[in-house]
Amino acid sequence: MLTRRTAARLAIAAAVCPGFTAPPAAAQTPGSAAALLDAAEVHASAGRRSIFAIFHASWCGWCHQLDSFIESAPIKPIIDKYFVIVHFRVLEQSGSKEANTPGADALLLRLGGSDLIPFLAFLDSNGKLIVNSIRPADPDGKHGGGIGHPFEPWEVDWFLKMLRDAAPRMTAEELETIEKPLRLQKH
Repeated sequence: MLTRRTAARLAIAAAVCPGFTAPPAAAQTPGSAAALLDAAEVHASAGRRSIFAIFHASWCGWCHQLDSFIESAPIKPIIDKYFVIVHFRVLEQSGSKEANTPGADALLLRLGGSDLIPFLAFLDSNGKLIVNSIRPADPDGKHGGGIGHPFEPWEVDWFLKMLRDAAPRMTAEELETIEKPLRLQKH
């Protein structure tokens, strides 16, 4: 017997994935943060993957760089193997605020984010936070805060730690494939 939540999650998955059949159920507004997260949880559970939540805005250059990196030919297959990616639009400028994902600002705060984007959060298949992109400061008080798109060496270090925490089955070779282009960025 399906619970109401499970039926709703299956209906959302059916809407997101053509060909997927599920029993009809009342679902939250398509495109809302809750609906997107529910669909990601269904896909993550089915594929034994974690959720890679990315909070971004259309005007954010670092957000576009992160997306380009994740979508690049050597990186995408690794990310897709271990994660279900879900994007949430936040902090759009006046005149474009309707493009924000409904409810994403509250989810951003719940996951530990603020107004620094891109903000990254890795969640388990039930939507529980594993790690986010807020890096604790070093003992000397340096290099703490949001890493956004990993660029500086300490940001790359934190991003790799996030990946290891969220995808412990990721191999050393896969991590190296992700790390190498990040380390080669011009500073």
